[in-house]
Amino acid sequence: MKNEKHMTERIELGEYIVADPKICHGKPTFKGTRIMVWQVLDDVADGRSWEFICNQRWGGRIPLNAIAEAVRLAQEALLQRYGVAARRPMRKHCEPIFA
Repeated sequence: MKNEKHMTERIELGEYIVADPKICHGKPTFKGTRIMVWQVLDDVADGRSWEFICNQRWGGRIPLNAIAEAVRLAQEALLQRYGVAARRPMRKHCEPIFA
C-alpha cells in the first residue's frame, strides 16, 4: 500500500503552473486549463516545436513562457533528486531560444 499525502489546497508552482486537488486530481496543470504539464513535457520530449505545442496542439491556451517554466521546473526537480541542485543558479523566467 502506498503512503500518499493527499493535497488539500491549491499550490502555485510558478507563474503558469498550479497543482490544485480540484483540477485533474492535483496533478500539475497550466493555470486556467486542464492541460497537464506532463502532456506538454511529452510533446517537448517528442521533438515538437514549442510554437506548434502552444499554437496548434493546445490551440493557443498556453504561452511559450509556460513551456519554458515547465521545462525549468522539471530540470530543478531532476537536479534536486540527484543532489546537484546547487549546480546552476535559478532563473525566474526562461525565454525560449529558437534557431
